[in-house]
Amino acid sequence: MNKSELIARVAKDARLTRGEAGVAIEATIENIMRALRQGDDVRLVGFGTFTVSRRKAGEARNPQTGKTIKLPASRRARFKAGKLLKEAVNG
Repeated sequence: MNKSELIARVAKDARLTRGEAGVAIEATIENIMRALRQGDDVRLVGFGTFTVSRRKAGEARNPQTGKTIKLPASRRARFKAGKLLKEAVNG
């Protein structure tokens, strides 16, 4: 399912126009990203938790040249599925 298909389904289920559903989904995504950018977790009970983890700086090899590359420290978005989502996926 892509974003426009999700918007169409949300619009139908919530009895909204596609435009209203699109605005709601965009606002939800933007607020999740904003919270993660600020270092906050986003917990949606039953669905899952979005968190940010830190990755240390390190080294890797370029497979084409064999040269060592330095990787900077970074932050990564993570998602851990909640109980209801796991149950829905596993039947």
